[in-house]
Amino acid sequence: MEVDGVSVSPDHYINGQRVSSSRTFEDRTPLDWTWKLADVARGTAVDADLAVAAARDAFPAWAALSTMERGVYLDRLADLIDRDVEKIAHVECLDMAMLEESLKLRVIGRGARNFRAYAELARNYAPRRWSSNGTENTVLRMPAGVTVVITPWNAPFMLSTWKCAPALAAGNTVILKPAEWSPLTCSMLMDLVDEAEFPPGVFNMVQGMGDEVGAALVRDPRVRRISFTGSPETGRLIGGAAAQNLVPFTAELGGKGPFIVFADADLEAAAEKAAVMYDDGGQVCLAGTRLLIESSIREEFVNLFEVATKRHVLGDSRDPATTVSPLIHPEHLLRVGAFVERARNNGDTIVFGGGLDRDDGLWYQPTLVEPKSNDSEIVQREVFGPVLTIQTFADEHEAVELANSTQYGLSAIIYTNSDERAERLGTQLRAGTIWVNCFLVRDLSAPFGGTGISGIGREGGDYALDFYSDLKTLQIKEGTTHG
Repeated sequence: MEVDGVSVSPDHYINGQRVSSSRTFEDRTPLDWTWKLADVARGTAVDADLAVAAARDAFPAWAALSTMERGVYLDRLADLIDRDVEKIAHVECLDMAMLEESLKLRVIGRGARNFRAYAELARNYAPRRWSSNGTENTVLRMPAGVTVVITPWNAPFMLSTWKCAPALAAGNTVILKPAEWSPLTCSMLMDLVDEAEFPPGVFNMVQGMGDEVGAALVRDPRVRRISFTGSPETGRLIGGAAAQNLVPFTAELGGKGPFIVFADADLEAAAEKAAVMYDDGGQVCLAGTRLLIESSIREEFVNLFEVATKRHVLGDSRDPATTVSPLIHPEHLLRVGAFVERARNNGDTIVFGGGLDRDDGLWYQPTLVEPKSNDSEIVQREVFGPVLTIQTFADEHEAVELANSTQYGLSAIIYTNSDERAERLGTQLRAGTIWVNCFLVRDLSAPFGGTGISGIGREGGDYALDFYSDLKTLQIKEGTTHG
């Protein structure tokens, strides 16, 4: 089938072949909900079983390859992604409404970098070696086995590659289950896997509903690793299934990041960056959605922030002039709106925004809420939309208390001109990633993950390769001869 002139298969990809289902689900574009993009194969437990069987059968030969040999496939796939960046970006823009310009310039290309980076990290792995108790010790990695990767509907292509690349580089075979609200670019990835001539069964994809095919995948005893990004509620269910089979499990489960601004900061730069939190409709888990502002600069900051926010353009994500995209789905629009209405009814103050931008679409106004209490729901729960809160603090101690006062701990942002303050707060904040005077700067070798209900485990660099491996220690008695 074609999606706005781009060929996209609606079917699963299992054992090197496209596989259809008797049932389908509709996929529509958030840019115009009357426009149906595709009828997508709706997987069942039978499809899950086929995919796991294919991955298990392919595992021994893939695991037996050297890291150099596996790297050839990953590098080839990266080259094909680079070739097709514009096509992938266009379909992803239609499918989940992220800004097409951003997808072309930054996001899709990151998928290629993920495959290259993990191929290189696996090739360059240096086993830890040491002598003790009369033996020579070596820590070795063993491929773990069949891996299930379940990805979210925001940035689906990049986040799928972020998880699948280290799993494949480590020698595992993979079954990718994309989110049902934005599955199309993961299907395009499978076409590139096929073109890169991966052995059948090494990299599979099954589409469908989480409580149907997703549940069947994660409870299968043949699966040896599970990686998930999504909500804490779903994460608990998957974690429970993983526990039944004693399967290692990583989860990135969203955030409620603090955006802390001190009086000594460049306030204009801080306000401009805070307004960026509304990009992509606020559907970014790493966003600093709780503005924590030093009391003495509150009025000045809010004035600058409002000016920066008013420059946003809500519109068609294919238009380079657009800066705020629509929300992904009517259900999600209702969810975001309900958060704001409950805040209003709770007595929280809507500083600006607080409603639909138009009656004929999924755009929600950039919204700022001043809660009457730190216990307000709008402060304590992830909205995942263009809704920020603002609170003030008197000193560093109160700033840290407020920042650490939710159950989340994925990311934090600090704006200050003091290196010493940045170091102090960096050691005290409970968050997996902390940015100072910047945002979304990523190093692929750095660990990534959250604390609290923001997740379990770490991805990135050797941390990911260790997760997708079983580690073993080889001990050889000193004096053992070679030969």
